[in-house]
Amino acid sequence: MLSGTAGLALPAFPAFATLNSSVEYRRLGRTGLKVSVVGFGGLSIALGNTEQERVTLLLNQALDRGLNMIDTAECYGAPDQNQSEILIGNAVGHRRHEYVLSSKVGHENGQFGQGDDWSPESIERTIERSLKRLKTDHLDIVHLHGANLETLKAGEATEALKRAREAGKIRFLAYSGSGERVRYAVESDDFDVVQVSLNVFEQDVIDELLPMTRKKDIGVIAKRPLGNAVWRFEQRPEWGWYAEYWDLIRPLGYPFFEGEALKDPGPEGAAGMALRFVASTPGLHTAIVGTTSPGRWTQNNANLSGGPLPEKQYQSIRAKWLALWAENRQMG
Repeated sequence: MLSGTAGLALPAFPAFATLNSSVEYRRLGRTGLKVSVVGFGGLSIALGNTEQERVTLLLNQALDRGLNMIDTAECYGAPDQNQSEILIGNAVGHRRHEYVLSSKVGHENGQFGQGDDWSPESIERTIERSLKRLKTDHLDIVHLHGANLETLKAGEATEALKRAREAGKIRFLAYSGSGERVRYAVESDDFDVVQVSLNVFEQDVIDELLPMTRKKDIGVIAKRPLGNAVWRFEQRPEWGWYAEYWDLIRPLGYPFFEGEALKDPGPEGAAGMALRFVASTPGLHTAIVGTTSPGRWTQNNANLSGGPLPEKQYQSIRAKWLALWAENRQMG
């Protein structure tokens, strides 16, 4: 059954004074929302102990230049300080009609993976809290944030989102996760949007998921599109995804992770090529990039001015990854 927008009659995309001609916008699947291909991910501002003044400058400047996709979560940052939703609400809540707003539920205590709560009561409380923090009367997109397969199959969490939609508090249901969980979410047809990891280091969704999302016209948001920019580290970082991606740099042997390309901030440099690869992937609608630096969103968007990667170049990146994936699978 296709999700709808019962009880909430809103335009298909934010009411910009003008759509910026230097920014590419794509239709986010069956939601009908038009979103900037380069979005803003709200985790970095929480992890970076970022001051409110800096976030206010960063987001208002990006909105002025065409950003219209902002993603955050209830568990990004400590509940009482540097909480991403609070920072975003204070920064651009007064410009709410200018952007698509996405958040997540499942972690009412503010700690991802620790004490997750998928009860309808917790989801309802979390949505209400997010509305207050973000200074809005509705959220465009709300994800079940990493819900396990058992939770998805039980259906109570999904039904809680549907009730919130019927009450006009959210517009579209979404799921953020990976593997068999996100495949189940897509197959269930309950979700209008999915958020998945997609970058030059992590390409499995291109073959395993995107054919299904394209067939069902489901919106796709890419998280970690720059692979945490791990090429900037001279030594192996210790933390989570950073370390896993860093370990793949040499085996993959991408030329844009070598020599002068590492210093090139433009479309042919490491960041530019990594982002253009994601943006060139069929079925991808928006890639959310986190930053604490005012002006960085503009630079990332400018890198797309290099255009989609030529098919031969795109397939070369894919071939290197597929060969390494097959080798690792064979080794067990």
